[in-house]
Amino acid sequence: MAEKNRKWNVSDLPALSGRTAVVTGANSGLGFTAADALARAGAHVVFAVRDPERGRAAAARVNGSTEVRRLDLADLSSVREFAAGWDRPLDLLINNAGVMMLPELRTKDGFEMQFGTNHLGHFALTNLLLPHITDRVVTVSSGLHRGGDGVIHFDDVNLEGNYNPTRAYAQSKLANLLFVLELQRRLTEAGSSVRALAAHPGYAATNLQSHHANPVARLGMRLGNRLVAQDDRAGTLPTLYAATQDLPGASYVGPDGLGEMRGAPALVGRSAAASDPAAARRLWTLSEEMTGVTWELGVGAV
Repeated sequence: MAEKNRKWNVSDLPALSGRTAVVTGANSGLGFTAADALARAGAHVVFAVRDPERGRAAAARVNGSTEVRRLDLADLSSVREFAAGWDRPLDLLINNAGVMMLPELRTKDGFEMQFGTNHLGHFALTNLLLPHITDRVVTVSSGLHRGGDGVIHFDDVNLEGNYNPTRAYAQSKLANLLFVLELQRRLTEAGSSVRALAAHPGYAATNLQSHHANPVARLGMRLGNRLVAQDDRAGTLPTLYAATQDLPGASYVGPDGLGEMRGAPALVGRSAAASDPAAARRLWTLSEEMTGVTWELGVGAV
């Protein structure tokens, strides 16, 4: 009975020797704990990071096979350079890196920073790497995809004159889920065995919360990290579960506890807006227009 009721944890990861994973933002937080767990299970893990020096310092702390490659998701030229340098099969892409509730900023290409980094950068990266991907893509979203206005501002995704840190973050996390929905539809239609899945960490204590534009909110989040949040290793379990378990495409994994704030990984629900196939197709078209990266029968092309 005890075994039957035991919750899934990192010790349940399957052996991953011979497999290769790319983890974006692997130098810290949830990205590091995911990369560390995958490497310990035998995978060769590529730390795709904006700062290679910090990436190498993080990789040196991992007991397993790693390498470090530069990737700045806020710069499409960096995304293209990373993808152009990839020349071997890739079992697993974990779209983990992100920014959260920043002051109003722009990417190198002029996009609102949170939408540009969290969604557009990963959209371009995934499409450009798809010819090499053999198993699955896991994109990290958030329970806060239900927040903000709860919609994609299609006529103003950069929120010009309408910027609010929470609104922008929620929009980017909603975009992550719509991206997974449409990516899986296209993969299925193309007859591909590759799966697209999403995960969210619940309330996990990471360095993301330290960048909130509002100092009062930063203080509140620091207190929440101490009093409410689960640690980063627990927060990464939904990502690892989505990355390694036999789940249907477009599945969404999060903690099974109250309010999906903490707990063991399980399949969870999403907002109606995140389940809208028409919005997912519209977002895909807009993302192609903004990035210049298009879908062609499962092959990304510039």
